[in-house]
Amino acid sequence: MADKNILHMLTPLKHISPFDVNMAVDAGYDAVAQYAQVTLEEVAGLVQDAIFSRPPKLGVRTGIFIGGKNAALALDMLEAAQKALVPPFSVSIFADPAGSFTTAAAMVACVEKVLKEKKQRDLKGLKVAVFGGTGVVGFSAAVIAALEGAEASLVGYDGVNRVARSAEIIAARFGISIRPVDGSTKPKIAEILSRTEAIFCAGRAGVRVLAKEDIEAADKLVVAADVNAVPPSGIEGLDAAASGTQISTKGALGIGPLAIGNIKYKTESGLFRRMISTSKAVRFDFRDAFALARELNA
Repeated sequence: MADKNILHMLTPLKHISPFDVNMAVDAGYDAVAQYAQVTLEEVAGLVQDAIFSRPPKLGVRTGIFIGGKNAALALDMLEAAQKALVPPFSVSIFADPAGSFTTAAAMVACVEKVLKEKKQRDLKGLKVAVFGGTGVVGFSAAVIAALEGAEASLVGYDGVNRVARSAEIIAARFGISIRPVDGSTKPKIAEILSRTEAIFCAGRAGVRVLAKEDIEAADKLVVAADVNAVPPSGIEGLDAAASGTQISTKGALGIGPLAIGNIKYKTESGLFRRMISTSKAVRFDFRDAFALARELNA
C-alpha cells in the first residue's frame, strides 16, 4: 500500500478555512485533519503528536498547515512548529493565514509583471500605498514589496494608530521600514495618492475604497491592483479580469481580482503540491509564496 499524504491544518480561529481544505484535497492530500482555536502554546504538542506517530521516513508525507487571520501569529506558530521537530522526525510546514501570504504574493507578482512589461521598471524605489493596511493581506503585501525595495505605506481607514502598530511589528520582525499614514478622510486620501505610484487595494470584500475620481486625480499613479472580487469593487471602474488595462487618462494601469486570484490559486496549490512531492521536509511562508507566484507569472 502506498504511503498516505496526511495534512494537519491548525487555526487559532473557530473554524479552519473551507477554501484551504478544498485546496489541500484538490492538490492531492489523502487525508486532512482540522484543529480549531489552537493557541501558540499548543502548537508544539500537536506537531510532536504528528511526527512521533509515523516513522521518520514518512515525515515528508506529513504536513502542517497554519491558518488564521493574523500574519504575525501565523509566523510565530510556524516557528513554534519548526522548533518542535525532533530529528530525525520531521514534517513539512506551510503558513498561509486567511490565504494572505499567497494572495499578497500574487498581487505583488502581478504588479511586478505589469511594471516590467509595460513600464520598463521594477519594484525597487516604487512608492506603494497599501489600502486595507490593517488587514492581513495588506500587511503581507507591504512586507513583500518592501523586501523587494519598494517604499511602502500602510493606509489606515480609521486613522494612523492601528497601521502604526503594524508598522512597528514589521520593523521589529523584518528590519524594514513601512510608513503608517492616515487615510480616514477624502482630503487625506487625496494627499496620499498625490505621491503614490502603485496602489495595493486589500480592503474588506464588498467595500468600495477608491472612486474613479480618486484614481484620475493621482497624477503619479502607474499601476493599481485590487484583490476584492465581491461587488462593489475596491477600486471603482477596475474590471475584475483586468491585467494591465488602462484605468485613467494619465496612463495608469489596473489589475483586477480575477487576474490576481488566478495566480493566487496556482501559488497555494503549487505549494501544497510541493509539500506532497518533496523528498525532504520543507517550510513555506510568504517569501516562498512570492518566489512561486513570480515564477508562475513570468
